[in-house]
Amino acid sequence: MQPKQRLHFIAIGGSVMHNLAISLKQAGYAVSGSDDEFFEPSRSALEANGLLPSQTGWYADRIDQSIEAVIIGMHAKQDNPELLKAKELDIPVFSFPEFILKQAKDKQRIVIAGSHGKTTITGIIVHVLNYFKRDFDYIIGAKVRGIENNVKLSSKAPIIIIEGDEYFSSPLDPTPKFLRYQHHIGLISGVAWDHYNVFPTEEDYVRYFDHFADQTPKGGILIFCEQDPLAMMIGTKDRADVQAISYKSHPHTIDGNKFFLTEGKERYPINVFGSHNLLNINGAREVLKKLGISNEQFYEAIASFEGASGRLEKIYELNSFVVYKDFAHAPSKVKATVKAMKELNAAKDVVACLELHTYSSLNKNFLPQYRDSLKAAQTAIVYFNPEKIKAKNLEPLTEDEVKSAFNLPTLHVFTDAQSLTDFLLSQNFNNKNLLMMTSGDFGGIDIPNMAATLKA
Repeated sequence: MQPKQRLHFIAIGGSVMHNLAISLKQAGYAVSGSDDEFFEPSRSALEANGLLPSQTGWYADRIDQSIEAVIIGMHAKQDNPELLKAKELDIPVFSFPEFILKQAKDKQRIVIAGSHGKTTITGIIVHVLNYFKRDFDYIIGAKVRGIENNVKLSSKAPIIIIEGDEYFSSPLDPTPKFLRYQHHIGLISGVAWDHYNVFPTEEDYVRYFDHFADQTPKGGILIFCEQDPLAMMIGTKDRADVQAISYKSHPHTIDGNKFFLTEGKERYPINVFGSHNLLNINGAREVLKKLGISNEQFYEAIASFEGASGRLEKIYELNSFVVYKDFAHAPSKVKATVKAMKELNAAKDVVACLELHTYSSLNKNFLPQYRDSLKAAQTAIVYFNPEKIKAKNLEPLTEDEVKSAFNLPTLHVFTDAQSLTDFLLSQNFNNKNLLMMTSGDFGGIDIPNMAATLKA
């Protein structure tokens, strides 16, 4: 990859966009960027690498003929003044996946797709390959503990591991990102309808995963989870000269609060837990086999994998009381996360608290997809901010509608952060696990500080 004169990022503050910008600057590119808002951790990371714009917002005069290419993120709009200026000057404009494909066109491309688990599966593959000092590139959509950077691009690495998001590529390109990477090896971890604002029906959503599988080239490999009904349906479809490989949950045992993988009489300790992660582990193992990693090597390396940040992350512990935070927000993720907490210690009650924060979760038409997702919890709580609903131009939600959608009459529903905090402070958490699930911030609640004041 030869250094170029200059690249400009429109919407540089995105979770993967800012990591790509940093990686390219470290590789020798001159990089600039813009955005209309910045959040942590991207703000601090951009600032530390000299890439945080001095002014927030979009400015057409940032675009001139010295820029060789513009990379645009989904957060931008079609009438973005910087984008319009780039078009006026005939500067090439790439979506994130188009740019990655351009850099990786001569590499073997392994794309991990699925409604859930793809960050963890990608993280496991990257961790194991790093453990054995293999030369490869990668794109991970979220932070994984033990992996310093989310993006690595080089000129010499023969393969690239890509977490393939199904969300659209750019404001100019309504094509799911995973279809733009043109994989040689593809994996589908599971298919559960999400992104209601982009995929208005389940059929729309599932169709793109079928397209992804169909895109597997002759001589290529498609790996899929046989325990997921839709992934199984897609994966078992006949495709000429494509090797189809199914996987299921890895055999395991639990000793105390510790999970062990089992292979014959052997036991191998792991740091992650839950049946969904046993699926993720086996999906990653199947990919790694195709990359020359033996089972013995895999079990050696997986022992030190610590999981993706924000995924069942322990943030507070006192005696028999533990608080976990998880990024779960889609129905399938919420159900799997609550189930994992119960699997960790069946003797402990689970208090599960979910924030409805995304467009889909706050949409009255989509909300019934959450039916029974919190039923494994002994105490189930849902929080949402009515102002977020107004901001997204959605119909208001009532407490009864939320309880009905979750099919849980005992559900506790809160619409302001202080009432939620007061409720939690009134509970006794002795011999309980508290699970806080959100892609937001629970109205600004400082969860670690609050956890330290709870009764246990």
